Amino acid sequence: MPGVPVAVVTEAAEPGEMLELFEAGMNDFFTLPFKPGEVFSRVSWLLQHARRNASPTDLLKEKLGLRQLVGESSAFQKEVKKIPLIANCDAGVLITGETGTGKELCARAIHYLSPRAARPFVPVNCGAIALELAENELFGHERGAFTGAFASQAGLIQMADTGTLFLDEIDCLAPSAQVKLLRFLQEKEYRPLGSAKVCKADVRVIAATNADLKEAVKSGKLRQDLFYRLNIIPLRLPPLRERREDIARLAQHFLSKHAAKSNRPGLRFSPDALLALARHDWPGNVRELENVVEREVALNRGEVITLLNLDLPSVESPVAHTTFQAAKAQIISQFERNYLDELLRAYQGNVTKAAQVAHKNRRALSQLIRKHGINVKRFRLSASSE
Repeated sequence: MPGVPVAVVTEAAEPGEMLELFEAGMNDFFTLPFKPGEVFSRVSWLLQHARRNASPTDLLKEKLGLRQLVGESSAFQKEVKKIPLIANCDAGVLITGETGTGKELCARAIHYLSPRAARPFVPVNCGAIALELAENELFGHERGAFTGAFASQAGLIQMADTGTLFLDEIDCLAPSAQVKLLRFLQEKEYRPLGSAKVCKADVRVIAATNADLKEAVKSGKLRQDLFYRLNIIPLRLPPLRERREDIARLAQHFLSKHAAKSNRPGLRFSPDALLALARHDWPGNVRELENVVEREVALNRGEVITLLNLDLPSVESPVAHTTFQAAKAQIISQFERNYLDELLRAYQGNVTKAAQVAHKNRRALSQLIRKHGINVKRFRLSASSE
């Protein structure tokens, strides 16, 4: 029946098989034997939140209340498609990726798609915590635990109880705190500073880093046993230079977002500006790209952002350092992709109508769509939700 959530009970959950079931419409799965109290809370969540007619990615975007998971490249989609599956288990997750690739956004996605969605999401940057304060920040303290401790204070783990604790820059966590964190991950128990009482907390821990953790383990900066405990499910977010086909789409997304805030809905990029953005390496990744777009919206007074007024460091011309044929092929490919996107969006994924407007044979247009890996269904889904 439409609208009725579907759950699968299994003795073993193979990630590949579970992902296929999610894509086929499954909303959750349970592994035997059941954990105490697990079934009621998760079934209750399913009845309130499950949506049979939405794809995992669309459901994810809807649950977060935003459209920031933008991208159709295979490198990006390979990781994003794991998120609904990861959300429905409590295993440790380690998100790796360069600065600005969206690690916290994905951590929030995992939390808000999970049965813990109504509970706290507590993010903390381990690199911003002084080494001598790390244990206190994580585990809290009792009154009189040290000079100046005039009252008891809850730690981040207690604040995140029944929810999710997101530890960014995990490689920067103090060694003494790493020992206590490892014990907590293993036993779900901890002891606040100055307390003789052992406390329990039900917290899912998601860690992230932009560092090479194998090197961190080798140098002794990160405990090897903690690395293995955190890295049960790895999630690697690719840098923008590995998903260049998504740059134009992301730029258009950020342009719409910031132009709407500035009441300039007609603002657009010229084709040469989009090509320049796509060719840039973006060392700051998605965050840097959004900053550049926001700056252009603020400073550009015209209706079109062109290559001439695009403020990018070391912007190269489209033909620099490459052959004429290679540069021409890249420009044509970018044009084809942008044209097909706009055309299919305008006709809500109807390939027949799109082919008529483009004055192309339907089969030829379909081959072009397949060549660029465009998912026609997403235009139909977005049209039906408007």
